[in-house]
Amino acid sequence: MKSNPVPGRLASAAAALLALSLLLGFPVSDAGAEDDGNEFLVVCSTTQVADFARQVAGDRAMVHCVLTPGADPHLYEPRPGDARIVARADLVLQNGLHLEGKNWMETLAHDAGKPVVTCADGIEPLRLDAEGKRVDDPHAWFDPANAVIYVRNVTEALARYDPERADEYRARADLYIAQLRALHLWTIERFHAIPPERRILVTSHDAFNYFCRTYDFTAAAPVGWSTGAEVGGGMSPERRRTVVESIKEFDVPAIFVETTVNPKLIREIAREAGVEIGGELYSDSMGPVGSAGETYIGMMRENTLTIAEALGTGE
Repeated sequence: MKSNPVPGRLASAAAALLALSLLLGFPVSDAGAEDDGNEFLVVCSTTQVADFARQVAGDRAMVHCVLTPGADPHLYEPRPGDARIVARADLVLQNGLHLEGKNWMETLAHDAGKPVVTCADGIEPLRLDAEGKRVDDPHAWFDPANAVIYVRNVTEALARYDPERADEYRARADLYIAQLRALHLWTIERFHAIPPERRILVTSHDAFNYFCRTYDFTAAAPVGWSTGAEVGGGMSPERRRTVVESIKEFDVPAIFVETTVNPKLIREIAREAGVEIGGELYSDSMGPVGSAGETYIGMMRENTLTIAEALGTGE
């Protein structure tokens, strides 16, 4: 008797559709997580770390992110509710490399008597100049190869806490890592048509160095520009002139705003410098639920499309 190949084909098609949906950035559902008493609580500092945890844990854990979409981890000030939920956590995850300004996640975990897992451990950091000091660049997730390291650190943390399901966590991680590698190859293809002289990425602050190194761009932040209240609110006339002249010197067709920085002043400065705003990029935070950038893969995909359209081919 011949075997019926249809079930196998259907299974293969279903697997392909699942991989495609995740590659496109559709979120892994955690519906019903609160109804199952077997879950444990994972508290994460940033939206990227929280997404990695959700991808690996599936429905086995409740994942809470301290930062809301659009919040700036450099400037965040913890609230009383943050301390309470960290005190309830079974696992505490942070980015590390001082992304969490003043080490606020480590402080919350220490005060609660909880160990904290640093997801960027094992990454060779780039170095930045910050107010005359050389510091590690904390935005390591912008290289998908580094994102793989984050995912492996998250996976091992989950496996240590819940060893009975370690194989399950590693299986999810293996699928997700395959999607990250596919994302990387797709991004290279999308940027292929941008000539070298147009590969200058001017953004609000130095968040995209890893991204630019990986995809052969020059990362640039205007002289006199910084993140925080100054960019979002006010700037002295002298400093404003410095920023405008700095942008003009880059001779780029477009600059980009970031989702964690108030765009009002940036748009005004772009007009004064005679350049277009190429669009809004997800940087220190992913997008809100329901947005195209609500997952790591989604935010990277949308950033790539925005950059490719704005810088184009120059023809």
